[in-house]
Amino acid sequence: MAKSKDVRITIALECASCTRKETGVKSAGISRYTTRKNRRNTPTRLELQKYCFYCRKHTLHKESKR
Repeated sequence: MAKSKDVRITIALECASCTRKETGVKSAGISRYTTRKNRRNTPTRLELQKYCFYCRKHTLHKESKR
């Protein structure tokens, strides 16, 4: 059985440039990726360069609060 405090957790990564867009401008959406990280090895929030389908370029994706 899995414990409630698993070492590996599932996280969501959101595009940092899509979330910072102005509220007046209608955005196409927010690019999200899901991945797993080891809580013991990386206790800080994860930041990776991923491809954003809405920006159509590689941008910084940060771990969301979820």
